[in-house]
Amino acid sequence: MDPGDELVALPRDEGEHLTRVLRLGMGDTVAVFNGRGDEFLTRVVEATRRDVRVQLIARITPAAESSTPITLVQAVLKGDKMDDVIRDAVMLGVTAIQPIVTTRAEVTVAALMRGNRGDRWQRIALASAKQSKRAVLPDVLMPLTFETWLGEPPQDVRLMLVEPGLDGAEPISAYRNRPVPHTAAVVVGPEGGWDPPECALGAARGLHLVSLGGRTLRADAVPIAALSVLQFLWDAS
Repeated sequence: MDPGDELVALPRDEGEHLTRVLRLGMGDTVAVFNGRGDEFLTRVVEATRRDVRVQLIARITPAAESSTPITLVQAVLKGDKMDDVIRDAVMLGVTAIQPIVTTRAEVTVAALMRGNRGDRWQRIALASAKQSKRAVLPDVLMPLTFETWLGEPPQDVRLMLVEPGLDGAEPISAYRNRPVPHTAAVVVGPEGGWDPPECALGAARGLHLVSLGGRTLRADAVPIAALSVLQFLWDAS
């Protein structure tokens, strides 16, 4: 799409959100994005309770994406904690979120699919992308078991966050002077931590075991801390 193109009708849920929350009216300007990296300045030419039509005015240079695409591979957490992790991970620039089911998780892949949790998580990702002014919408992928995910095509670097003091683990700061990977995955366990055989399996399948230091963090704090450190170390912006 280019400035001056024909009017664009926003999807019904998006239009309703804009008119309800922003109180948009005729002639107001608003930025819109397509989730694939394109952002535009537009002018509202029609606004009803459920629909908004806008005229493209100009392209906008969106906020830069992270220089290293990171997939967060997150064990499904209880209740709202998973929602919070997805919201914050999107704001921190992840490319995708892969929910996984581990030995100590209190849910199954089948139960997640029946409950349409993936649809809810994708809506949370969309809201977070809007709030953080990202023009790219990260995918929330279909839940997998940890063992199944290990068989997926690997990223250049896969880091498995483990508890402090685990044999074979190194501090995340060890990556300060290592080459910046082209792609990466950050793998985080559930409440109660990883089952020891899972750590052994991960290491055997090429995952690097890393810790965030001597303190034991809550499961929902680990991904946010790890992503923040890696964004800094890899100069992602």
